[in-house]
Amino acid sequence: MRGIAVNLIQVRDRIELAALAAKREPEEIQLMAVSKLFPASAVEEAMHAGQTCFGENYAQEGVEKIQELEKLRPWLEWHFIGPLQSNKTKEVAHHFDWVESIDRLKIAERLSAQRLELPEVLPLQVCVQVNVSNEESKSGVLIEEAVGLCDAVAQLPGLTLRGLMAIPAPSTDPVEQRAACAKMKALFVEIQQSRLDDRGYAYFDTLSMGMSDDLEVAIAEGSTLVRIGTAIFGQRPTAKA
Repeated sequence: MRGIAVNLIQVRDRIELAALAAKREPEEIQLMAVSKLFPASAVEEAMHAGQTCFGENYAQEGVEKIQELEKLRPWLEWHFIGPLQSNKTKEVAHHFDWVESIDRLKIAERLSAQRLELPEVLPLQVCVQVNVSNEESKSGVLIEEAVGLCDAVAQLPGLTLRGLMAIPAPSTDPVEQRAACAKMKALFVEIQQSRLDDRGYAYFDTLSMGMSDDLEVAIAEGSTLVRIGTAIFGQRPTAKA
């Protein structure tokens, strides 16, 4: 069985090759290791192989993992990337560095207020999640509503709007994959160019899309952050009941 360190090397190689094929610098793309359902020991193993950015989908599991690895906290960056319910916002606001899955203003407002409860803490970095494929089963705001939500989030204290996140519908057709990613890139550029003088968009630089099966397509269409789980940690364990 290949280890996490070897898997990370292979994923980084894929990112580099995809970036060069798209005539981009590999350093433009950040790698997030999605560690949901894997133990804290797997995160520690990945960290020792040079990985510092990790993503979690479940609030309680993520917070427990962050606390278990408290000794490593200065070297780790934690992103919350799953659907977020109102009753879970406080623990996420108090423990994570990023939230990429904001899909309604109510959640952003709660995160804002709860982040401000902490003394001398950096703003929570956030992305608006877009349901680019209009899937009923997926979280995320519709494309036509994304700009309005971004404008509202950009004004909230305690938050820094960093960009957009999307999970395109799974497809074995590269044309379909690319079309969804291209829609996200177009929306991202539209927002960047139309909000140049808005201070709330001063750090709007992140387009989070691309996973183990489609990272090459996502990078070709401008992704700046890819979220990789299986290709790093292996087959994911069954979710806890």
